[in-house]
Amino acid sequence: MGQRNRKRRSGVSRRTFVKAAGASGVTAGSLGLAGCLGSADQDAVVLHADARFQSARDVIQEALWDAGLDQDIEFVVRAASNNTEQRRQDIQSALQAGRAPPDIFMMDSGWTIPFILREQTLNLSERLSNDVLSRIQETYMDTSVETASHPQTGDLHALPLFPDFAVMLYRKDLVEEAGYDTSEWATNALSWQEFSEIVADTQEQSGVEYGFTTQGAAYEGLSCCTFNETMSSWGGAYFGGIDNLFEAGDRPVTVDEEQVLDAIRMMRTFMYGQEDDHALEGFQQICPTSIVQWIEDSSLGPFQDGNAVAHRNWPYAIAETATEDAFGEDIGVMPIPYGVTPQQADYEGTGGTCTALGGWNLAINPESERIDEATQILDAFSQESVQVVLFEEQSLFPPNLELLETQEIQEIEPLGRYVETFQTLGENAIPRPVTDIWAEQGAVIALEVQSAYTQEKTPEQAMTDLKNRLQESEQDVGN
Repeated sequence: MGQRNRKRRSGVSRRTFVKAAGASGVTAGSLGLAGCLGSADQDAVVLHADARFQSARDVIQEALWDAGLDQDIEFVVRAASNNTEQRRQDIQSALQAGRAPPDIFMMDSGWTIPFILREQTLNLSERLSNDVLSRIQETYMDTSVETASHPQTGDLHALPLFPDFAVMLYRKDLVEEAGYDTSEWATNALSWQEFSEIVADTQEQSGVEYGFTTQGAAYEGLSCCTFNETMSSWGGAYFGGIDNLFEAGDRPVTVDEEQVLDAIRMMRTFMYGQEDDHALEGFQQICPTSIVQWIEDSSLGPFQDGNAVAHRNWPYAIAETATEDAFGEDIGVMPIPYGVTPQQADYEGTGGTCTALGGWNLAINPESERIDEATQILDAFSQESVQVVLFEEQSLFPPNLELLETQEIQEIEPLGRYVETFQTLGENAIPRPVTDIWAEQGAVIALEVQSAYTQEKTPEQAMTDLKNRLQESEQDVGN
């Protein structure tokens, strides 16, 4: 990777990256207008991605060349919306109209499969070399590959660019000053009850304003991620476990089961304490009620300002808080706590620590006139050297998690010091139930879960109402 260094620049921060890729934000421009090409770029492959990829374009291009991409092949970035749902709609409009460029789309792993099912992506199993396909199948995270593959045929239709995992951050200095031994926490998850007791005690001893901050607003992030992982850690599931994630229409709806209700009861206890009519005995009040208005950045603020003991977020929050000019090594990281053990759970893939799987994939526009060049670019992105560059420059996890064990990555601060936790997260990542109707179902889930969080409805009423609405949407599939 020697030549890459001669043009390297700092790129953009992980915070900018995630804000651009997240579920909130302002529109950066439509597919038809943003990132218009100059005459010098007419022969370049056009990648539809957000602004942080545009800012890091030079260093990424250099890394692709160093990985073996033909020096005559370049890419340019056409700016996408900062809002993941708006981006999905823009891509859908472009593909329905048969427009190209863009030649490559950067797609949220949460909604790549619907495009695959509508035959709007190029079948990479028919385009990539056997060597590249073998590398992906043998070294990439299985769950990431599943989000980029056809659910029935197993053919690869997109290249996993990077996975992302939810993580629990905590103030290691405050917790240890309160008398707790954190030496095993990097890889061994606490139970939610133990977590709440430790956080409440540390909050009281340290005098910080909040115990635990997280995301509870009624948005995509609640249904796909924060509630999904909390529910799963209790052994609950939307549709009866991991075998039913990717095909709608003929699957059970299980949101009214006791383990799902316990997840909601726990969150209500965290916010309202034992005074809540549905509180779980033994669990402590550790969250402000304002979490029902918070998404990623708003929930990070108190923790970043030193006003919270623990915080659930994506790894960009580590890059924001664990640098030497912030809290440095006083930031600890652990897997998401659990409600029941895997042995106690009824559904495979639930119970124990569960972390929401995020991330993004690269898919080729089948209408592109530069399919050969786009395929070669995806080939280069799959190389280990490029995965390392993306981790170093933008704190993006490699889809080949074994690279986290390399000295090169472990020496990259601050994320490199937490690779043991990241490996544990990768082993326990849960994808969202991605189908053609997930956008509709996810919105309904977020509204009903929040209605229980805010005490507008009882847990039982909210989940009964949700079950009825999800069953209706499942019955409409194919009709």
